[in-house]
Amino acid sequence: MAQAIESDWVARFADEVIAEADRRAPGKPIVCASGLSPSGPVHLGNQRELMTPHLVADEIRRRGREVRHLLSWDDFDRFRKVPAGIDPSWAEHIGKPLTAVPAPAGSEYPNWAEHFKAPLMAAMTRLGIEVTPISQTAMYTSGAYRAQILHAMSQRAKIDEVLGRYRTKKKPGKAVTNPDELAAVEGSGAASEEDGGTASGYYPYKPYCADCGKDTTTVTAYDDATTALTYTCACGHTETVLLNEFNYGKLVWKVDWPMRWAYEGVLFEPSGVDHSSPGSSFVVGSQLVREVFGAEPPIGPMYAFVGIKGMAKMSSSRGGVPTAADALEIMEPPLLRWLYARRRPNQSFDIAFDQEVQRLYDEWDGLTARVENGTATSGDVAAYGRSASTAAGPLPLTPRAVPYRTLASIVDITTGNDDQTLRILRDLDPADPVKDLDETRPRLDCASNWVRTQLTPDERTRVREEPDAVLLGGIDDDQRQALRMLRDGLDDNWSLAGLTTLVYGVPKQLLGLPSDVKPTPELKVAQRSFFALLYRLLIGKETGPRLPTLLLATGADRVRALLGGS
Repeated sequence: MAQAIESDWVARFADEVIAEADRRAPGKPIVCASGLSPSGPVHLGNQRELMTPHLVADEIRRRGREVRHLLSWDDFDRFRKVPAGIDPSWAEHIGKPLTAVPAPAGSEYPNWAEHFKAPLMAAMTRLGIEVTPISQTAMYTSGAYRAQILHAMSQRAKIDEVLGRYRTKKKPGKAVTNPDELAAVEGSGAASEEDGGTASGYYPYKPYCADCGKDTTTVTAYDDATTALTYTCACGHTETVLLNEFNYGKLVWKVDWPMRWAYEGVLFEPSGVDHSSPGSSFVVGSQLVREVFGAEPPIGPMYAFVGIKGMAKMSSSRGGVPTAADALEIMEPPLLRWLYARRRPNQSFDIAFDQEVQRLYDEWDGLTARVENGTATSGDVAAYGRSASTAAGPLPLTPRAVPYRTLASIVDITTGNDDQTLRILRDLDPADPVKDLDETRPRLDCASNWVRTQLTPDERTRVREEPDAVLLGGIDDDQRQALRMLRDGLDDNWSLAGLTTLVYGVPKQLLGLPSDVKPTPELKVAQRSFFALLYRLLIGKETGPRLPTLLLATGADRVRALLGGS
């Protein structure tokens, strides 16, 4: 296992972070960090902001080092816009802190931020992600950052000078048009935000109005000696407060982020590719943390966006942008972890919600088999270990890992009937039958949810109630013989493996070929033609679930009747 650990990206980052921790703060806990805005559902692209430091922190923890993974909830950020599906009347709250905005109608949570935190926290528990959550509302309103705020205000000329280096040099970047990428940018501190410049001078602090509660304010004066700060608001309110007592405002984002790096001693925090351009939050923050807050920036790999494949049929609270909770409906936690663990952060990838999820499960099952028999590469062993377990122990796995596509086909055909599902599962391997559906859970439940949410009514499998007399009456002698051979072989081959051999073997026999012959173009054509005939007779379509599974689900007697027997 040591060789495997040395060969994967997680281990390399852990090595780098540990070395840097020993240089910067020997003997102290190592701090990794994530930052998320609960402005809406935290989608699977933002999930990389969480998974990347989790995997590195978990590796550090496995090595016996003390490590903290901070999750800063940017719940003191402004409410920017009313998402699709929310009552337009919520527009009256634009500009307020997320924790001051009412939760969507019908929610059990006290405010907007808590409503959107809760599903991710539940998903994190299932994924084995341990964090120390930090509410920025709590930090700012408690005065925890007061010294840092006063320092930033005293250094506002320096901050303005650093920001000025980039205001004129920033080059136009590539336009972001992908919906997932746009959602990612909106849900991060990279969203468009004023940097603190005003007509009366530069101020890196922005108060929320004491009258209307919004951040539609402009600082007009500040006295360093007394900390008296005067602001006006678009609502008409004007006020002077003492900043060494006032707690209802925050540093602008490009100053807030490096302030937190210094305050928490963050050593590792990734950021999205939107932070890599000149003048971006990470680039500017790296200058500010050194020149203003007297600390060093974290090791900060840029991570690529995560795309979604085949999500059109599944609704989500953000109009189609899926979350970890959505993904965990159709895949087990280790598989979802694996999608992030197996690729370097700068590699983009898609998470499948369509038929591709079945192929992903086939890959996972193949990897599991290679790990168990010792033929997996060291990198694959490491990725598998990080997916199936954490430093705290293994994650739950399905005891009897029946192929996902087989389970989906069974659920589809039986419409989820437990008795019929168990009957078919028992017949898959009569020598070692499934005795209880719980042996196949939670994978069975994931496959059931996939069938329910991803297949349209037209895509569902419906076995014919009566034989297709017209079709049976028009087949030729070779087709009739092929059907007879299949019917006659059902009882002796009634298992998944046996029926697989049977359906592929009938065309071989008709062509006079041995059972172990390698596929030839002529044989492939004959098999495709035979399979299409079976599908048409059984379900009225040219294609469908894998035939051995379909035959098991239909039952031998019904198969014989539908194929023209008795």
